[in-house]
Amino acid sequence: MAAKLALCIGINDYPETGSDLAGCVNDANDWADTLTARGYVVKKLLDKKATRANILGEMKSVISAAKKGDSILIQYSGHGTYIPDQDGDEPDGTEECLCPYDLKTRGVITDDELFDLFNSKAAGVRLVMISDSCHSGTVTRFAPPAVRGRKAPQTRVKFLPPASFLSSRELNKFGVSRAIRKSSPPGRYGGLLMSGCQDVEYSYDAYFGGRPNGAFTFAALATLKKLKSGASYKDWHKAIRSMLPSQQYPQSPNLFGSSTMKKWKVLQ
Repeated sequence: MAAKLALCIGINDYPETGSDLAGCVNDANDWADTLTARGYVVKKLLDKKATRANILGEMKSVISAAKKGDSILIQYSGHGTYIPDQDGDEPDGTEECLCPYDLKTRGVITDDELFDLFNSKAAGVRLVMISDSCHSGTVTRFAPPAVRGRKAPQTRVKFLPPASFLSSRELNKFGVSRAIRKSSPPGRYGGLLMSGCQDVEYSYDAYFGGRPNGAFTFAALATLKKLKSGASYKDWHKAIRSMLPSQQYPQSPNLFGSSTMKKWKVLQ
């Protein structure tokens, strides 16, 4: 029988950055509950457990354990950022990155690293990554009532500016401006990626009913409950886009992969 394996990562706490988030651990727990109910064996990495070494190690472990016919889902909720391109393979001169808990001391996880990891999977393994983060920097339908007043929780973007963790020498490598290119977020074609926004947008850390969640995660899980049996990831993405972007959360969820991948049945 085919195995279904998942890794859920949620990071609210970013020491020494002044940019903590609120809803990412809830995101990871919500995804883990949903995936467990759908037959996945789930491992979680939350806050201080979600170090660079642990994230890469657990990704490698779950990918190497999968055999032909198995399904892997990797979910990440936390900050995203970018750094100067290291090997000249990025049209805009930057590499999109995920931000681990120990970002300040151990650095980011680049899209090149994820690409190599994802492509190490065995033939016939189906890999999906769901990322609720910003991969760079950014209306009308999805707009829950805003919470107002002095004690209103703060909505944040899931983007960590490079200046918060890079040296001035590294920052100077960016040049004057960062070009805009078509989206190719972490992992690229190593698997199907469904993400909270485009490369030039922000993903929002928000509140719903007083509880913190990523706007993308909230929309994705809400629409998942209403999907017809046998729906594809393309169908799911279309349903999510009926909620986002919105006036309150101007982010456009992305579905990145081959046309065949986009036709895969959701969470199968």
